[in-house]
Amino acid sequence: MKLLRRGDSDDSDKRDVEVAESSTAQEAESVEQAGKGRPTPKRRDAESKRRGPVAPAPLTAKEARARKKATRGSKEERKVAAAERRATAAERRTRMLAGEDKYLLPRDKGPVRAYVRDIVDARRNLVGLFMPLALVLIMAMFVSPALQAIVTLAMLIMMMFMAIEGVWLGRKINNQVRERFPDTPDGGFKLGWYAFVRASQIRKLRAPKPRVRPGDAI
Repeated sequence: MKLLRRGDSDDSDKRDVEVAESSTAQEAESVEQAGKGRPTPKRRDAESKRRGPVAPAPLTAKEARARKKATRGSKEERKVAAAERRATAAERRTRMLAGEDKYLLPRDKGPVRAYVRDIVDARRNLVGLFMPLALVLIMAMFVSPALQAIVTLAMLIMMMFMAIEGVWLGRKINNQVRERFPDTPDGGFKLGWYAFVRASQIRKLRAPKPRVRPGDAI
């Protein structure tokens, strides 16, 4: 009987040890799962913890101006920063006028738009004379009010020729683009209007600058 009781006590001790070990393993697993299941902190929260506590908001307008002045830096530093910004803007404009695709406006990007610009710049467009002639006619109307009817008629005739040339130029541009770029989705009225607007501009004021001369073969 004593042997049986001693065996029973040994078995109970072993079971107690196994239960304790299993509970410890479950607790560790639950802690690990809780760590994995915890949501990842946002980048803004993490950066705020690294930067430390945020300074309190200014209580007066004077304090706000003083804090803004302190963060702007010295006068010399502001001059250097302004000069750098002007130099960067000038460089970007120079490259845009040169036709570098990276610095162009979205409407001017791509080989199709470059090809359209070359076609327009390689020919002398009647519509390009509209703006200078319109200014001359308007000035003449102010100098001599008696010429008002003649000036109005002349401007109407110019607008009619401009519309005719614009339709013809749009069709020509679309046909040539389809031949050179058969897979391009760019075309139709939008492309024709792009060519018409460039043709109506004075050659020296076009942006990007023309890279071909009038009469060059495209």
